[in-house]
Amino acid sequence: MATKQFKEDKIVALKEKLKKAQVAILTEYKGYSVDEIQRLRRSLQKDGGDYMVTKNTLAKIAVKGTEFEVLTDAFKGPVAMAFGFEDQVSPAKVLAKFIKESQKGAIVGGALDGKLLSAQDAEALAKLPSKEELYSKMLGCINSPASGIVGSVNAVMASLTRAVAAVRDQKAA
Repeated sequence: MATKQFKEDKIVALKEKLKKAQVAILTEYKGYSVDEIQRLRRSLQKDGGDYMVTKNTLAKIAVKGTEFEVLTDAFKGPVAMAFGFEDQVSPAKVLAKFIKESQKGAIVGGALDGKLLSAQDAEALAKLPSKEELYSKMLGCINSPASGIVGSVNAVMASLTRAVAAVRDQKAA
């Protein structure tokens, strides 16, 4: 049985994670082995997130007064929380991939910007492009007109060079 100090430490640790988190996603972890949970946690940590299994009563206390308070009613059954500290999309992507591969568990819901996400919303979040993909698309859009201008200028210069060379060849002959 957990001591009062242990429970208080768990609540404090959870509150610290919630302060840094941009998104929190709840998942069922029923049927996962300890190794699978560790693998999932490591995958999330690589992408700037974390995964925490805790008692629902402690989680309800920890979310009070935070933007994740909307999750209070979702703490039913064996659920764990995944956090995204650097990105709002990557935790959902990692969870969706892990659930698909293991064929166990499910996304229960989540919270983003103080709003409750349904399971479908959280899964839709996983389908969004990552921040890096969006940056590369945006840079491609910005770079495209410049590349077009450079190509046009080069084409004009090449035409001019060919015309001058043709005139030179004609006068030489």
